[in-house]
Amino acid sequence: MSVDLGEFKFIESVLKKSLPMGEIAPEKRGWLPVGDDCAMFDGWLVTKDLSVEGTHFRMDWSSPEQAVEKHIVSNVSDISSMGGVPRFAVCGLCVNRGWNDEVRTRVGKALAEGFARRGIALIGGDTVAGECGMFSTTLLGTCAGGKPLVRSGAKLGDGVYVAGTLGKSGAGLWLLLNHPEARDEFPTLVNYHLAPVIDERCGARLVELGVSGACMDISDGLSSELNHLAGASHVGIEIDCEKLPVDPEVLRMAERYGLDPLDFALNGGEEYELLFTESFKNDIFLEKGALPGGAYRIGTVVEGTEVRMRGLDGKVSIVKAQAWSHL
Repeated sequence: MSVDLGEFKFIESVLKKSLPMGEIAPEKRGWLPVGDDCAMFDGWLVTKDLSVEGTHFRMDWSSPEQAVEKHIVSNVSDISSMGGVPRFAVCGLCVNRGWNDEVRTRVGKALAEGFARRGIALIGGDTVAGECGMFSTTLLGTCAGGKPLVRSGAKLGDGVYVAGTLGKSGAGLWLLLNHPEARDEFPTLVNYHLAPVIDERCGARLVELGVSGACMDISDGLSSELNHLAGASHVGIEIDCEKLPVDPEVLRMAERYGLDPLDFALNGGEEYELLFTESFKNDIFLEKGALPGGAYRIGTVVEGTEVRMRGLDGKVSIVKAQAWSHL
């Protein structure tokens, strides 16, 4: 009886492009349970993200390369938000039985090259076939400074910052759902939703600058992440809507269609920029090359337990979590 070696050949084609497994170890041992963007065991940061076809990506919108990039970025941003650098990956791939040979080949190549380009060694995984495509990655990293940034690190009086601009992914998704004919008019928004490009070393740069406050990535929307951070640190947060760094293209798109840009900035998910707190003066983040994407102070850590926002009219309102739910 002949044996179908197609799966083994596919796995071999992916792994042969993987980086060798370097002898990299954490600088310090430490343990951290569930509750942050990563857990930590014996000094290793570890995170896991799933990307499911039809929920996180669509092949009629994305190229295979974009779908894979979005998945890898979602994992890398978790490591970054803890002040870490990704090192090793274990990847599971469910191949949609409807994908043709070209799509399968491009997905495999994108996974191998995507990890290798970032200096991440792909050290194992599994491949199956099913009714929809899915990527599943467990990513391990090391802390840039030996001690991770955590959500519970906010202190009274800290400034609240966002690295990078807001609303891009949510606005790109809105365009694809409501005005797909305009994707060429707003390519940066659509492309950011399909394959976000972030400063993947942002968390490590923060540690190098001496940041020791709270930190997390914005995956479920700023309104939700602010509430998560406040709850973990047992503090209140007050932000100023005038200071939210809404991306210029989001402002342009919102004006074009008569939408509220603050809705995208506050509630748009899959942003993957970092939200953090620190008592430094603002100018430390303005130093040349400190943070390529910039850092914007949007508020202050205050007493209490709620997240509040000061509007353009000076009135203060409660910011409720508007998290995206996959269930």
